[in-house]
Amino acid sequence: MGFKEEIARRRTFGIISHPDAGKTTLTEKLLLFGGAIQEAGAVKSNKIKKAATSDFMEIEKQRGISVATSVMGFEYANKKINILDTPGHQDFAEDTYRTLTAVDSVIVVIDVAKGVEAQTEKLVQVCRMRDTPMIIFINKLDREGKDAFDLLDEVEQKLGLSLCPMSWPIGMGQRFQGVYNMWGNNLQLFSAASKQRIAESIEFDNIEDESLNDHIGSDAADTLREEVELAQGVYPEFNRDEYLKGQVCPVFFGSALNNFGVKELLDCFVDIAPAPQPKAAEERLVEPSEKDFSGFVFKIHANIDPNHRSRIAFVKVVSGTFERNTNYLHVRQGKSLKFSSPTTFMASKKEIVDAAYPGDIVGLPDTGNFRIGDTITGGETLHYTGIPSFSPEHFRFINNADPLKAKQLNKGIDQLMDEGVAQLFTLIQNGRKIIGTVGALQYEVIQYRLEHEYNAKCSYENFPAFKACWIESTDNDQLEEFKRLKQRYLATDKFGKLVFLADSAFGLQMAQDKFDKITFHMKSEF
Repeated sequence: MGFKEEIARRRTFGIISHPDAGKTTLTEKLLLFGGAIQEAGAVKSNKIKKAATSDFMEIEKQRGISVATSVMGFEYANKKINILDTPGHQDFAEDTYRTLTAVDSVIVVIDVAKGVEAQTEKLVQVCRMRDTPMIIFINKLDREGKDAFDLLDEVEQKLGLSLCPMSWPIGMGQRFQGVYNMWGNNLQLFSAASKQRIAESIEFDNIEDESLNDHIGSDAADTLREEVELAQGVYPEFNRDEYLKGQVCPVFFGSALNNFGVKELLDCFVDIAPAPQPKAAEERLVEPSEKDFSGFVFKIHANIDPNHRSRIAFVKVVSGTFERNTNYLHVRQGKSLKFSSPTTFMASKKEIVDAAYPGDIVGLPDTGNFRIGDTITGGETLHYTGIPSFSPEHFRFINNADPLKAKQLNKGIDQLMDEGVAQLFTLIQNGRKIIGTVGALQYEVIQYRLEHEYNAKCSYENFPAFKACWIESTDNDQLEEFKRLKQRYLATDKFGKLVFLADSAFGLQMAQDKFDKITFHMKSEF
């Protein structure tokens, strides 16, 4: 297959939603239909002994939540599909925002009973800023939920999206009988027999067909005909150009747990979703079809394999072909590196690859060369933009709970901070270490991972700070004065930059007013 064809058959997308709407379950079922796994694991139930394939960290298996973005690839209908399953929990939003820079389109999962929740709103806003094409999957129809029309209204109003239903539910909860698929013009009836394997379905070409009444009863059949007619009257016909510009979102109904409606979603997705898109660098816009390789690191994961203590940098290939054992330029360090064992992912299984194409995600073994946002190219100096690093809002001292394990603790903290899980500050006055995070749940994850991956125990102590600001100034006298007065609140970050840990909003405002020649940055990338 030629280079152009390889690009055209790639589909790279992320799955986003509020926690518990069923993101990871949907990911599992997509893998199931893609033939990548034979049996799917439920995230909740204890009866099934198998954990979800995409949750590979111990803490994820225990709690049934996704903590880290995981990457999975599979082949379906002669397309190469790469899924990035993101954490829904708000405390890990930073990881999710970064992941969204690496995808070409998004599937938004919404729980039929809860409707649009807070975290969904935030993530959809990010997608809208970038005009990312979205498909909406309304999940959990095997439970009682909101009326389909009410739910679509809520999505349109709260998320500010124009919708175009591609399928329509027949009843819900106890009365749930199936989904009429307007995209393929057929009807699939629901049988709740097999949750873990793929269920058969009866197909109808035309809902006006009288024999439909025999299958779902005449009341349900009449309701369905009315609702579909109404929906086709109210909502616009699907237009692919508008979808690709992010102006209209197709909607599917289903129940991921029961494999219902997932295949329709996948078939439509493969047809309409965009192939890899151009990406903006500071210097210029880079097209996927260029022959020179370029890519960027959007995530670093330490200890993906607990037996080997390895770090992996996840790189999204933007243009050209990435080849194994070839020298590439690490733009920030200005040095040349080559990789003998780049990997692609099938959930927790990794395979070494010889070549990767635009749209693919490659894992590069890393000994500490990479930071999030780094660019790798075939030689050109490019800097890809738009990978955020937020100012933390929670601060705690981190103390060593076992004096004999100081070395392990320091190594563990260093590596976890490289991942971008949290940020480390060292107080200038006494050298004590402070960890700053965007969400409070991060502390538990850090503590858990230090103990289980690095064999080090830590304890926390509150540190009263309101915000971390990076300090920059052209006026040296004023900077020295600031340092003298604010000594107690000054720290350095991991890269030795000066950080002011303001104790309150009022304190920050006062400092900004008094020291007018100092710039206070809320992001570390200035």
